[in-house]
Amino acid sequence: MTKKVYVGMSGGVDSSVTAALLKEQGYDVTGVYMKNWSQDLPGMRCPWKEDYQDAKRVAVQLGIPFKMYDFEKEYRHKVVDYMIAEYQAGRTPNPDIMCNQEVKFKLFLETALEDGADMIATGHYAQSIDGQLHAGVDGNKDQSYFLCRVSEAALRKSLMPIGAYEKPQVRGLARKFGLATAEKKDSQGICFVGKVGIKDFLQQFVSSQPGKIIDRSGKSIGQHDGALFYTIGQRQGLGVGGGLPYYVTGKNMEKNEVYVSTDLQDARLWSDEMTLASIHWINRPPNESGAYMVRTRYRAELLDVASLRQLQDGNWHVTLHDEVRALTTGQSAVLYEGDRVVGSGIVCS
Repeated sequence: MTKKVYVGMSGGVDSSVTAALLKEQGYDVTGVYMKNWSQDLPGMRCPWKEDYQDAKRVAVQLGIPFKMYDFEKEYRHKVVDYMIAEYQAGRTPNPDIMCNQEVKFKLFLETALEDGADMIATGHYAQSIDGQLHAGVDGNKDQSYFLCRVSEAALRKSLMPIGAYEKPQVRGLARKFGLATAEKKDSQGICFVGKVGIKDFLQQFVSSQPGKIIDRSGKSIGQHDGALFYTIGQRQGLGVGGGLPYYVTGKNMEKNEVYVSTDLQDARLWSDEMTLASIHWINRPPNESGAYMVRTRYRAELLDVASLRQLQDGNWHVTLHDEVRALTTGQSAVLYEGDRVVGSGIVCS
């Protein structure tokens, strides 16, 4: 029997090609636009209507049914409120990981299955193979990092066909299929705000107070807009001029202070160990004596793990062979075994 697949179509080239490939492979394809965010903000226009129309245009070209799921309320609660709370607590979250965990591979999957689908599909550069998550073939575009909190059950119901291609090949397929989105530029910025920077977005929802920027000697050398806007290792946006560039080495949320240094070798910028909370293993926990690598932020280098052990409180401690720069609380550290994603935890120290 032909399997019914609901494809999450965002209006971009990747999800458009996903739908075209699955139709070509003989699946019964339905396109779905997830309306996650539609709010315009001062000086920031949300492009959701244009994206919706682009997705619909491709569905018409492919001759497949098309519908919209309105997840805006759930998205605001599960992703946006979470992100804002994390920044207010002084951490640096990853909203794209939470979006995949709570919306695309949970809410969308559940809604699609209730609606008659057998499976869902997305335009991610990753590979879902027998309930396991593997990196995409295109190392430059691989998005497996963002999928680190998806469950095995969800992966068994999910297809990611473009994970087997490199980006230029996907563009080529879009042209071959004659898709309306073939030349559309990739979206930038956080997942729901288009081209808006995170600071501009946060300023619409949180109140902040200026505070001191303090150098290694304890001297105040400038003023910041609010400690919550800054992250470890940050260089841009400090507004401290003259001489060598400054890097954020730490912050104190209670005092509303940001600490900086011009020394890239400053010990506060480097770590060879970390503790991970909110652990999620996709298939099974890692073997503490196994050979693994870890990625501490998207597109960061994969680092060899020297030791891995579970703590009594359920957190995991990871020691690295080499130091990593700008390890940041709130970010996800993703564990790999070869190209397979084992799972992840959120850096807490």
